[in-house]
Amino acid sequence: MSINLNSHAFAGNPLRSKTPNKNDLFSPTTALETLKSRITDNTDHQSPNFKVLPFRNGKPLATSTDADSWRLGWIGLTELRGSLGPELSGDSFVYLGSDSEHDALYWTIDLSAETGFVPEFDGVRFSFVELRTLMVATDWLDSVTMGNLSIAGHARALLEWHNISRFCGHCGEKTVPMEAGRRKQCSNESCKKRIYPRLDPVVIMLVIDQDNDRALLSKQSRFVPRMWSCLAGFIEPGESLEEAVRRETWEETGIQVGEVVYHSSQPWPVGPNSMPCQLMVGFFAYAKSLEINVDKQELEDAQWHSREDVRKALTFAEYKKAQTTAAAKVEQMCKGVEKTHSLSTDFNVESGELTPMFVPGPFAIAHHLISSWAFPDQNCHSKQLSSSVSNL
Repeated sequence: MSINLNSHAFAGNPLRSKTPNKNDLFSPTTALETLKSRITDNTDHQSPNFKVLPFRNGKPLATSTDADSWRLGWIGLTELRGSLGPELSGDSFVYLGSDSEHDALYWTIDLSAETGFVPEFDGVRFSFVELRTLMVATDWLDSVTMGNLSIAGHARALLEWHNISRFCGHCGEKTVPMEAGRRKQCSNESCKKRIYPRLDPVVIMLVIDQDNDRALLSKQSRFVPRMWSCLAGFIEPGESLEEAVRRETWEETGIQVGEVVYHSSQPWPVGPNSMPCQLMVGFFAYAKSLEINVDKQELEDAQWHSREDVRKALTFAEYKKAQTTAAAKVEQMCKGVEKTHSLSTDFNVESGELTPMFVPGPFAIAHHLISSWAFPDQNCHSKQLSSSVSNL
């Protein structure tokens, strides 16, 4: 079956990061000035409401609402100041955005060096959870949780970018945060180079054999057993997106591609720390040749699969089981009783029998490329969601 989503996972961020007026209360610069004054002021202010999402080693703070759901661990400045003391500095924060409807400003902070921070407030226990675990644990039909995931992905991308841009790539001097952490600048007066958050574009494509009604799927050694997915690769300088699709397909499988059709795009902030956020740009690519010659340095295998086989691989029961298992893991972590499990063990049908193959879950753009082809009569990708952040 096909699973319809309003937006891809990590897209559809409900927060507004900038305002037209720089002097607006919710603009990054004004918000930072207010934040700094709040840090040194012990008065309990009611408006605007400051909410902070702490991270540790790339993991956002989260808590479990029940066995099937989770929410981000937003804490107030008062609680954060009480935990960290006088060392708290306004420059440690990165501005995520605002929600004027609920009079709230949202921030993130990296507490990797703060070993004394105890994530428990008002009797609620929190835990720092891998973003990938939260991704799999997310109910993809819950727009509020999908919005939370998008915010967490955005925050992680910014913090990881800050960690890898501590020094100027031009002169080597230290960089300093600007515009509430939305960009950085070299501290060298003779340089002052501006540095913006890094984004690495990647093409991901479903190669289609129209004449024989087949799709080309590949597997890599790092994949969990039985998982097949789309081809993908980074864009090289000086080439278009379409050229990257054709080049990557030819290099990895020896298949020549003709027409290339855009499908959708997805931010992907769960890659390696050296690449804080990739942008997955999805395409359908129509094959001009059919003989496969796999580059074994890139892929373990690549094969043509019929539409019927691909439909069987889109097994809803497997994705739902993986989601509920990951959600239960988050609950265990927040209780301090973490149990390790292999992701591959999550992908079993309810009867306990293994399916011959499966494709990535609904959190990945690969899933929607594949399901859009497998079920062409169903609307597998619609407009960006517009969700409320009232439950953040």
